[in-house]
Amino acid sequence: MDEDEVARVSRTPEEVFRDFRGRRAGMIKALTTDVDKFYQQCDPEKENLCLYGFPNETWEVNLPAEEVPPELPEPALGINFARDGMAEKDWLSLVAVHSDAWLLAVAFYFGARFGFDKESRRQLHNMINNLPTIYEVVTGTVKQQSREKNPNGTSKSNKSSSKKAEPQKSSKMPPSKEEDGSRVEDAEENEEEHENTLCGACGDNYANDEFWICCDMCEKWFHGKCVKITPARAEHIKHYKCPSCSNNKRGRA
Repeated sequence: MDEDEVARVSRTPEEVFRDFRGRRAGMIKALTTDVDKFYQQCDPEKENLCLYGFPNETWEVNLPAEEVPPELPEPALGINFARDGMAEKDWLSLVAVHSDAWLLAVAFYFGARFGFDKESRRQLHNMINNLPTIYEVVTGTVKQQSREKNPNGTSKSNKSSSKKAEPQKSSKMPPSKEEDGSRVEDAEENEEEHENTLCGACGDNYANDEFWICCDMCEKWFHGKCVKITPARAEHIKHYKCPSCSNNKRGRA
């Protein structure tokens, strides 16, 4: 979906939020699952480069728009120049912060362009604010916040008997006669904890109808579709490493 198409259809807070969410997912991919490719494209020897996210959940590193003013607000300029001048983790975190700022700028640009009133702007802000920021996903802050909110929750290693299995789904059937109150309470706590689990690739919350897999290195959970792992393939993986942990084997500073 290009900017002209967005301008034609994004007339409500829900539609602008859908555009925001797609761009966000693309940028998260660049900074997590596609980080090796992103790192290589940000060559400091090239001209000023920007990281763009698109509504179809893809990303691109490219030169900024030539026209002034541009059709949409522009991302941070020259992200490639600092790549080799700081630790990779710090550089990715800095790009994440500027990416968050750009996403907000684009969303509220559409809000102004389509004449959103006070209530529509509040609605858009609330929908955006319910998602973790790119910075929180990239740095793992979301994971830490989730643990702080659930200090009595079980550890990642206890979430399932196998890290290559789906998080347990809650049952809508009434408990059997053999089940006592403590079992029901444990099941509810387990389900609540899964709802606070976020995909390490796209940053979205746990959904009980999707296959998830956990990295044996960083212990982050991922949608199978985000890391291109199917349930059948997972059965044959003894120790799973997510794309980020696999790329870190090169030991970049």
